[in-house]
Amino acid sequence: MQKKITLIGSTGSIGKQVIEVVEQHSNIFKIVAMAANTNIDLFAKQVHKLQPDFAVLRSINSKDKEKSLLLNNIKLGEQAFEDVCQYPSDIVIVAASGFAGLKATLCAVDAGRTVALANKESLVVAGELVLKRAREKQVQIIPIDSEHSAIWQALHFQTVLTGKKDFKKLLLTASGGALRDMPLDTLKTVTVKEALAHPNWSMGNKITIDCATMLNKGYEVIEAMHLFGATLEEIEVILHRESIIHSMVEFIDGSVLAQMGMPSMEIPIQLALTYPDRLKTKTECIDWQQLKSLQFDCMTQERYPCFYLAMQAAKNSGIYPLVLNAWAEIAVNAFLKNRIAYTSIESMIEKGLTELHKNQALESYLQLEEIDSYQREKAIQSIKLF
Repeated sequence: MQKKITLIGSTGSIGKQVIEVVEQHSNIFKIVAMAANTNIDLFAKQVHKLQPDFAVLRSINSKDKEKSLLLNNIKLGEQAFEDVCQYPSDIVIVAASGFAGLKATLCAVDAGRTVALANKESLVVAGELVLKRAREKQVQIIPIDSEHSAIWQALHFQTVLTGKKDFKKLLLTASGGALRDMPLDTLKTVTVKEALAHPNWSMGNKITIDCATMLNKGYEVIEAMHLFGATLEEIEVILHRESIIHSMVEFIDGSVLAQMGMPSMEIPIQLALTYPDRLKTKTECIDWQQLKSLQFDCMTQERYPCFYLAMQAAKNSGIYPLVLNAWAEIAVNAFLKNRIAYTSIESMIEKGLTELHKNQALESYLQLEEIDSYQREKAIQSIKLF
């Protein structure tokens, strides 16, 4: 019997890779429901090819409105989006990027669905809320991020929702991003093209910039805190240029387990669908004689100030990570559009966190949505200052 999959965010980088995995094993997997945000042309092609039972385009601009009228098999709008996230399936893959993925995660959890999570922001901005609901509904949250999948594998497929805590430290690895060797005094003049030239991974624009600033790794620390029940002090980030070791776990008895492999999202995506079993992939195996050595180094605040801003937000908790993410999304988008300098990403995020004088506990999605909207508006208005 085929495993029924709901795919949220089908037109993004991860979503397209999920479809490739499903097509490689079409006798095992079937996408029965899917959703995208605004990319109507690609989404229509995907729907035509995959023939899901339920397909939803979340939002649509005016110029595509007429085109959408021809797509009788695609539903439109926010209510349809909520419905597709709760559609009866065996697993919901949340591959939508940014804050927009949080609603999908919460809807799927509330419906009692197993969630395979590729959306960092769900746990970054609302980890406590997501896990509280997951416990109430007794559902699993399976990580797809390569680093968290690596830890999950080293912990024998256990998370804070399913297993006991017997680790001493979680060791997240980081490539250092596209600008890891660029002289510090030239970062202010970095171009978008330079910041998008990741040495190891092929990803979407937003996450690639977040890798360059290492904000992405700050998000992953916050994710790991929630997903595996770790304190900030129990997580260490290590620069590892080759991206061969995807992360490690140090246990209380002093042993360390590392998950290794060539840089590829195919493995964590497929494993989220098949665990504890494994299937063949197209990913190349490591050539150990050719590899010869692995390098490690430490983080520095001078090169990666955004990472340390994320650590401060994690320490403050509450809505601080939400504000961090809201300002970061606006700042990165502004940089990608050449409206601010690369180094202004850090300055904008710092401004947003500094101006937050009252913290709040996480209570509901509507509360977070209101705060997120307000903070984004503040960030947009501040762009002209940078």
